[in-house]
Amino acid sequence: MIMLKTLDEIDIMEANGAIVVECFALAREFIKPGRTRKELDAAIEKLIVARGGKPAFKGFHGYPASTCISVNDEVVHGIPDERAFQEGDLVGLDIGVFKDGYYVDSARTIPVGRVSKDAEKLLETTWDALEKGIEQARPGNRLTDISHAVEVRARKSGFAVVRSLVGHGIGKRMHEDPQVPNFGPPHQGPVLEEGMVLAIEPMVNVGTADVFTLEDGWTIVTADRKLSAHFEDTVAVTKDGPRILTR
Repeated sequence: MIMLKTLDEIDIMEANGAIVVECFALAREFIKPGRTRKELDAAIEKLIVARGGKPAFKGFHGYPASTCISVNDEVVHGIPDERAFQEGDLVGLDIGVFKDGYYVDSARTIPVGRVSKDAEKLLETTWDALEKGIEQARPGNRLTDISHAVEVRARKSGFAVVRSLVGHGIGKRMHEDPQVPNFGPPHQGPVLEEGMVLAIEPMVNVGTADVFTLEDGWTIVTADRKLSAHFEDTVAVTKDGPRILTR
């Protein structure tokens, strides 16, 4: 069942999104060669708690950290550890906040210093794919209009979207209906209605779309170990068009 949100509920979620925005600002200042993933996770958790929120991922299905930090060929769900960031890395940072009964979820991929041309193109493409998907989050469109827009933009650059991982509805629960694929034909699935709130999250790979999970049971990596990028926003469908709650 797709749960529609009232304007008051969307306002609460947008206030939570402001905490996420602060976390990304902190991360952009923090991420430098020599700093570790675990240090970044701790700094983000401290900020979320200071703002009266809870890190949404900590303990979620047993996840052991507050953020997901996935570097280079790691697509999503990387567990922060003592490994240090290096010049040229792509750092995928996925952050969720729970406060006042509602969740928000957002991701950014942040370059460490100067990165390769392929990495620059991947970042630009994945961000633009997110933007193209969000543009379709309007009443009267169908769910896969979002999916199709993301896939078309990624394929235009010669990249592949991950098919085994999808976006999702969000609100009182982290994962609600509907699932939001990043691929597929347009004009299918549920009609988008005012009050739907969706986590739209392209995961785009330089090489194959195939992925696998490491022995830690969480970290998902590209099958060919080539670069991946991940961007995500929590977006409300409104009569005036998409309202991005995590910017």
